[in-house]
Amino acid sequence: MQALSKTAYNCALEMLARREHSYWELTKKLAQQYQADDIEQALSKLQSQNYQSDQRFANEFIQMRFNQGKGPIKIAADLKQRGIDNFDLSAYDFFALAKEVRVSKYGKAPPSNYKEKAKQQRFLHSRGFGFDEINDSFES
Repeated sequence: MQALSKTAYNCALEMLARREHSYWELTKKLAQQYQADDIEQALSKLQSQNYQSDQRFANEFIQMRFNQGKGPIKIAADLKQRGIDNFDLSAYDFFALAKEVRVSKYGKAPPSNYKEKAKQQRFLHSRGFGFDEINDSFES
C-alpha cells in the first residue's frame, strides 16, 4: 500500500511539474490508475508541502484566461468546472479588456449599423463578457 501511495504521489508531482492543477483535476486524473485512499494521501501530502494549491491554480488560471481576452463569465464557469468555487476577479478590469478585444477584432470605428453592432455583441458575449462590459466597449 505504501509503494502504491508513493507512486500516486510521484505521478501527481510530475503533473504539477508541468503546470498547476486543481485538487479536483488531479483527483480525476489519478482515479484512472489509483485507489481513492492512495490519491487522498498523495494529494494531502502535496498540499502540506505547498506543491498543490487551489488558490495558486485559480490565480494563474485567471491570469492566463484574462491574457487570452476571456470575460468574467467564461472564466468563472471554467474555474467551477475545474472544482474551484472560491476565487476573486475584482483585481481585473474587464471593461477595458472588452473594449480592447472588440477594437482588436473589429477596429476602432463604431459599428455602422445595428446588424454589425449585434454581431460584435454576440462575439463579446461568446468570449464571456457581461452586458455591462459589452455595452461599455462601444462607448468612446
